[in-house]
Amino acid sequence: MHVLHGAAPSGGSGPAPFRVRMPVPRVLSPVASYRDVDVYHQDIRASRVEMLPGVRTEVLGYGGAFVGPTLRVRQGRRVVVRYRNGLDRAVNTHLHGGHVAADSDGHPMDLIEPGRSRFYEYPNAQPGATLWYHDHTHHLEAEHVYRGMHGFYLIEGRDERRLRLPAREYDVPIMLTDAHFAPDGSLIYAPEDTPNRTTLLANGRPRPYFPVAARRYRFRLLNVSNFRTFHLSLDRDMTMIQIGSDGGLLPAPVRQEVVVLSPGERAEVVVDFGARKVGDKVVLNDVSGPVLRFDVVTRAMDGSRVPDVLRPLPPLPALGTGRTDREITLKVDMVRGAAYINDQVFDPNRVDIRVKRGSTEIWRITNLDTDVSLEHNLHLHLVQFRILDRDGAPPLPGESGLKDTVLVPPGASARIQVTFGDLLGRYLYHCHMLEHSVGGMMAQMEIVP
Repeated sequence: MHVLHGAAPSGGSGPAPFRVRMPVPRVLSPVASYRDVDVYHQDIRASRVEMLPGVRTEVLGYGGAFVGPTLRVRQGRRVVVRYRNGLDRAVNTHLHGGHVAADSDGHPMDLIEPGRSRFYEYPNAQPGATLWYHDHTHHLEAEHVYRGMHGFYLIEGRDERRLRLPAREYDVPIMLTDAHFAPDGSLIYAPEDTPNRTTLLANGRPRPYFPVAARRYRFRLLNVSNFRTFHLSLDRDMTMIQIGSDGGLLPAPVRQEVVVLSPGERAEVVVDFGARKVGDKVVLNDVSGPVLRFDVVTRAMDGSRVPDVLRPLPPLPALGTGRTDREITLKVDMVRGAAYINDQVFDPNRVDIRVKRGSTEIWRITNLDTDVSLEHNLHLHLVQFRILDRDGAPPLPGESGLKDTVLVPPGASARIQVTFGDLLGRYLYHCHMLEHSVGGMMAQMEIVP
């Protein structure tokens, strides 16, 4: 059993900041398109890539990259992806935030053996959103994600074009994580090593710079770290306008001084550099130090906007005041090195709850780890949910939209309302601090007729 470390990672070490440019992940093109489906091919393989300046690091990744290629797909248009495993170990792929059938969800026991391929089908029958794909192999998901098995999956909503949000080259996905490098540039991985993962990465490069024009940008921020929660802010008295979270656009934009992202969470923000002069530099900071610098290098026409209304949410089904259908508790045992949901470690042969198809439930998620002051966050496969309250208080700013991952501080609780759709089968819910899920903080729900 893995040992679970209680200390949060610090930050700020590694190469001097702003020496390298942040790349934008390449967009994958379909190998074939038919009337109602686009087909993609993805190879999972090891390769040596430049992460630290002038040094090659071995990674495990989609397309051999530390940040896999981005899939930009359209709401309502079906996608089939063939994943071919070129590694020496079994792997799989989970579409985080995707509403997909159980046999395409990437269950930890549903693996692609070395040298084999598998087709996953994604219907994209959900609103436009910033999703991501990553490995979910039982007991190895934390190491595989740490070493590079992740990428963006962006669903373009039917409603987005008329909103005139920043688009094309001004719509930039940014994947954030942390790492611990050995002197030879190799990645060091151990579950108890989280405090030493002090090199902050943006799209796989250490604290890079990114050239921008003096205009609005849409940045899709994603935290793929195993353990770190980012607290992101801009310097020069600038703020971010949050327009989206895990499940897509918010009902209305929210001005944010600080954007908090726990592992697996996303936030879409608009940053307006229009008032900045060419030559200005704006730094995106975490509490542990700088993450990324935006360098204003040119001026550009800007026909974009941030409308007052983005994507109104449907009304919640009336379930009765104070109702709670399920109590979910999260707890680690530092002595045994185990992590629990409702006092049980994950067993792939056990179904923890059964949920009726089409039903709506309210779950209260409680973090019991007050003695070691550990954060947890709960991610539900298959469904997006609404956060109703936190310890009886309203949700935080930016939590008014659809979510699939919710951060719960030590001793706190959050209530969520989730409606299960038409798909049947077994799906996971787990802490997305992946060393915790590897340690057992994962459970299984079965959607039944």
